[in-house]
Amino acid sequence: MAPMIDVLLLLALPASGKSEIRRYLEHLGPRRSELHLGPVIQLDDYPYVHLMRRISAEQRRLRAPAAFFESEESPFADPRDWLALIHLLDEDFAGLGAVTRRSADPRSLLDRIEGARRLAGIGSSIAGGERQALEASLEADATELAGRLPTPSAAELRGATIVIEFARGGPAGAISPLPFPFGYQHSLAALSPEILQRASILYVWVTPEESRRRNRERAIPGPDGDASILHHGVPARVMHEDYGMDDIDWLMNSSLEPGTIAVEAGGDTHLLPFARFDNRADRTSFLRGDPGEWPPDAIATLHAELAGALDGIAIGRVDSPPAE
Repeated sequence: MAPMIDVLLLLALPASGKSEIRRYLEHLGPRRSELHLGPVIQLDDYPYVHLMRRISAEQRRLRAPAAFFESEESPFADPRDWLALIHLLDEDFAGLGAVTRRSADPRSLLDRIEGARRLAGIGSSIAGGERQALEASLEADATELAGRLPTPSAAELRGATIVIEFARGGPAGAISPLPFPFGYQHSLAALSPEILQRASILYVWVTPEESRRRNRERAIPGPDGDASILHHGVPARVMHEDYGMDDIDWLMNSSLEPGTIAVEAGGDTHLLPFARFDNRADRTSFLRGDPGEWPPDAIATLHAELAGALDGIAIGRVDSPPAE
């Protein structure tokens, strides 16, 4: 029997079904073992993106330079912030099992973000003279983010599966390999060795056109939508410039071993077992509703398709040879 999956990178274009699958896993209970998963602990970079948009909105309100986004519709002003997000995930992963919770102090949170940006090669500070006013305006956001971060004990980590969700891409019409720092190639390489040595990848497959359609469909205006993993909408310009395509096919086809994605990081090559869950014909949107009303036939189809994909990943983690 294939072993449990230790770390699962859940990747896809926006609105492809990643967050819905995470919700299904939360409600699955003991049947997770049929998918080679233990109790699920979830990490996601979207709360940091939401916070960065809040920071930039406050900076514009204070008539200060916006560190991340020039407007509500803009992509990152410095695309290296895609890598800063990965460094924040690395830090969250490393903190799992720690005795203390993440601080809800906005000063500490801004310090964390600035530290992640330095690792990504961004040397400029988030805030200048408006730092104190910015911290005061972000108290509720910092508290909410700290409360959303999982805090499993060391005992709870044993036998658990850590699911890490993020989306990456490039402009519509771009050709892979994408330039630094865009796409999965560069974000995967920024993951810590501790993650790469343990990780497998499940990619949720929809077309860019379908991703854009579902993004419009799921979006709920205002804070209830923007802060939700199930109902937030990505700005149309960002969907076109940052998620108009992605490089997963190129990574899959150029890997050293079939069924893996090769990640070059720190002078090493990590072969991450890889599978695609085909969601081009929508199998996941029903999961946004009340779990008590999920159709049994839709659940059965979803479960069987996930099992097929995750079977290959679990076997691949054992059988995949080391890279030379």
